[in-house]
Amino acid sequence: MVDVNSFRNAMAMLGGAVSVITTDGPAGRCGFTASAVCSVTDSPPTLLVCMNRASQSNAQFKANGILCVNVLAASHQALSGAFANKQLSPEARFAEASWTTLESGAPVMLDALVNFDCRIAQVHEVGSHSIFYCEIQDIRHGGAEDGLVYFNRAYHRLGEASKAC
Repeated sequence: MVDVNSFRNAMAMLGGAVSVITTDGPAGRCGFTASAVCSVTDSPPTLLVCMNRASQSNAQFKANGILCVNVLAASHQALSGAFANKQLSPEARFAEASWTTLESGAPVMLDALVNFDCRIAQVHEVGSHSIFYCEIQDIRHGGAEDGLVYFNRAYHRLGEASKAC
């Protein structure tokens, strides 16, 4: 069996786009920062989002049944930090950006690179995390800024300079 520290150190070398995942509905408005988001299938268009089961807002996401994956631009590093800060209230986190809604009613960040407005179709509990399978209801494309990725425990800008590879 692989020990937890070895696994975490290895996973630090697997870079991922940074997103703010948001929800709203009868259980309330909240959000969190995630890099554990990926495509599952294009028929129907579905994303996978992982969330720690110990998170204060885990039950809210499940009860609301909707979410939006707001993919962050490089200029949104501070916003990523705000949504990862457990000391900030949901109101303080949402005050850091401008929001609208699409079909589901989940908060959609106006200047995100792209927004995936979703209905949570299934939830699986695996170890410490809930895995949300999210059927995409609507997509909104934003600006053409550089992307924000998390790699080796640090933020990095991904854009034009990286395309030369």
